[in-house]
Amino acid sequence: MKPSPNHRSPVAPVPAPRATDEALVAAALGGDRGAFEDLVRRHQRSLINHLYRITGQRDGALDLAQEVFLKVYMSLASYDSRFRFATWLYRIASNRAIDHLRKKEPRTLHLPGDTSDESGGTPARPLAGHEPTPHEMLRARELEARIEVAIRRLPTEYRQLILLRHRQHCRYDEIARITSLPLGTVKNRIFRAREMLRTDLADVLDSET
Repeated sequence: MKPSPNHRSPVAPVPAPRATDEALVAAALGGDRGAFEDLVRRHQRSLINHLYRITGQRDGALDLAQEVFLKVYMSLASYDSRFRFATWLYRIASNRAIDHLRKKEPRTLHLPGDTSDESGGTPARPLAGHEPTPHEMLRARELEARIEVAIRRLPTEYRQLILLRHRQHCRYDEIARITSLPLGTVKNRIFRAREMLRTDLADVLDSET
C-alpha cells in the first residue's frame, strides 16, 4: 500500500545539545541545585580515579571526592569562567590529595632541582593497526599493571603531574594553573617523571622492542 501524498514520515526529535560545564556552573549559581548535581555526576568517576591514583587508597579517594565537591560547591562563586571548569576542579582535588598525603606522611619530599631542559619527552609510539591477539591483550594488561605500580612509586609531586597529563589529558598550561607551578617547571618535572618511569620499567620496555 502506497502512502498518500499528504502522508509525512515522523521526524525523530533532535536531542538538545549537552550543557557545558560553564553553563551548569552559571545555572547552579542562579539557584539550580540540579545543575550542580549534573556537574557531580559528570565528573565524579574520573575525579575518584584521579584521587585514587594519587593516594593509592580507594576508600580514601571516595571520601576525598566528597570533600572536593563540597569545597567546589562552597567556592563556586569564585570560579573564573575564562578557564575550563575541569581545570579548576582538578586544582582543588590535587591540592586536597597532596594535603591528605602530607598529613599521613609528614616527611619532606625532596625533588631534583629544575634545569633549563623543558623537553616534553618523546610521544608514545602508536600501535599497529590490527586487532590484538589474546597474547597481545594479556601483555597489554600486564604492562598497564606495571605502569600503575611505577606511577605510584613516583614522588607525589611528580605523580600528580603525570596523572594530570596522561590520565586527565590536561594541557601543560592547564597543569600549570592547577598546580600553581611555572610552565617551565611543569614541563621539566613531567620530563623527569617520564625518565623515572622508563628506568623503573626498563625490563618491560626492553622486552617490547
